[in-house]
Amino acid sequence: MATIVSTVAYLGLEARAVEVQVQLIPGLPAFNLVGLADKAVGESRERVRGAIAAMGLALPPKRIAVNLSPADLPKEGSHFDLPIALALLGAMGVIDAETLAEHVVVGELGLDGRIAPSPGVLLAALHAAAEDKALICPAAQGPEAAWAGSVAVVAAPDLLSLINHLKGHQLLSAPVPGAVDDAASGPDLAQVKGQETAKRALEIAAAGGHNLLMCGPPGSGKSLMAACLPGILPPLDAAEALEVSMVQSVAGTLAGGRLTRVRPFRHPHHSASMAALTGGGLKVKPGEVSLAHLGVLFLDELPEFQRAVLDSLRQPLETGSVSVARANAHVTFPARVQLIAAMNPCRCGHLGDAALACARAPRCAADYQAKVSGPLLDRIDIHIDVQPVSAVDLMLPPPAEGSAEVAARVAAARAVQAARYGGHGVRTNAEADGALLDRVATPDGAGRALLAQAAEAMRLTARGFTRILRVARTIADLDSSETVRRLHVAEALSYRRRPPVN
Repeated sequence: MATIVSTVAYLGLEARAVEVQVQLIPGLPAFNLVGLADKAVGESRERVRGAIAAMGLALPPKRIAVNLSPADLPKEGSHFDLPIALALLGAMGVIDAETLAEHVVVGELGLDGRIAPSPGVLLAALHAAAEDKALICPAAQGPEAAWAGSVAVVAAPDLLSLINHLKGHQLLSAPVPGAVDDAASGPDLAQVKGQETAKRALEIAAAGGHNLLMCGPPGSGKSLMAACLPGILPPLDAAEALEVSMVQSVAGTLAGGRLTRVRPFRHPHHSASMAALTGGGLKVKPGEVSLAHLGVLFLDELPEFQRAVLDSLRQPLETGSVSVARANAHVTFPARVQLIAAMNPCRCGHLGDAALACARAPRCAADYQAKVSGPLLDRIDIHIDVQPVSAVDLMLPPPAEGSAEVAARVAAARAVQAARYGGHGVRTNAEADGALLDRVATPDGAGRALLAQAAEAMRLTARGFTRILRVARTIADLDSSETVRRLHVAEALSYRRRPPVN
C-alpha cells in the first residue's frame, strides 16, 4: 500500500494540491520518480538518499516507486524533496503514515539532512489553511508561513528534528510572524528645487494611481522626483501587504518572513529582457511588472528599452495582470502597477537649446521619440515636460513643503476614493471604468463642453477620453470637490500627450 504525503505545485500565485505517493515493491533495488517532474525534482532522489543516509538509515533493497499526482500537472522546484523523504520514511515504517496525512509539506533537503528554504512557502501555508491541514516547512521560513493566520506551522531545521517532533520525542516551537517594515528611507520632495509643475503632476499621479511620463533634458531631476514617489504614496493595508508578499514569496525574495507596508518600487535597467520585465524563463517566475504589483514600476531612459519589451507592457497596464504562455501551462501573475517613465526629448537631450542641441534637431527628436509606440503612450495618463533647472533655482533655499505635506493630501484623496469605490473591487481612480466612471466622474455642463471640444481638437481615442476623466476626478478629489468642474477638466487636458515633434 502506498504512503501518501500532501504538497503543492505552484502555478503563478496559485498553489495546486499534489500527492506524493511512495510504494516499496519487491524486485531489484531502484529509485524511480514519475509524474511530469522537471530536472530539479528528478534530482531530489540523490538529495533524499543522502539526507536519509545522514541519519544512519539505509534505503530498503526494493524498488522505490514515487508518483507525483496528478501526473499531468507540471512539477517544478526543489520543495518536493521533503515530502518525498517523509513519504519514503512513512513507507519504511519510520514515521506514522496517518500523522503525515494531516500535513502539507514543502522544503528542500541538503545531503546532511538540513531543510533549506524554497520559494512559495506563504502560498503553501494559505493552501494548507484552506485544506484545514498543518504545514511542515523549513525553519528559516516559519515566520513567513505564520502570516497565513490560523494554520498550524511546524518549522524544522533538519530532517532528524522533524522526525523526532512527529514521533513525540521532541517539540518544535511554533514560529511567530515576521516583522513588519512600516517606513522606508528615501529622497524627500524638499530636495527638489524648482519644478513646481512637475511636482504637481507627481502629486496627482500618486493620488489617483495614474501612469506618468516625464520628458526633459538630462539633470533636470526626473529620476529624483520618481524616487520621491514612494515617500508620498499611502502604505499598504493588511490585505495589500499579504498580496504583495505572495508575489515576493513565489519569487523567493521574501527574506526572513518580513512583510512590508511600503509599496514596491522597481526600477529595472533599460537592458532588461522581455522575460525579466513581464515574467517567464525556464521556470516561470514573476517579472518586474509583477514584483511592482500595487506599487511603482519606474522605467528610466524609456526609449532605450527594446521596443518589443515596452510593448509587452500594454496588456498588464490595461488589465492589471500578466499572462505567460507556455506549451504545457498558462501562468498568470498580478501586475496592478503605477508606471512612472522618464526620457530625454532627443538623443543628445537638449532639444530646444540652441547652444547645446545637435545639428540634426528636430529630426533627431522625432526619431528618438518614435522608439516608444503610440499605443503605449496612449496608456500613460499624465505627460509632463520637465524644464532644466537654472542656477537661480539651485541657489534658492529648500522649499517649505516636502514629502510629508504632499503625502497627507495624497492620503486624504485616497481615503475619498476608498470610500467611493468600496464594494466595487476598485482601489483608485486609475482603475475605475465603464458605468462606474460615468457615475462618479461626469463633469458639469461647462466641463462637458470643454471636454467635447478638446476631444475633437486633440483627436482623442476612447482610451484617452477615459483617462482624462480619471485624471480630472483625481484633481477634483485633491480639491475636495464632489463635482468634476471645468477647471479640473482643463488641468487634466493640459497633461495629455502632445503631438509628436515634426
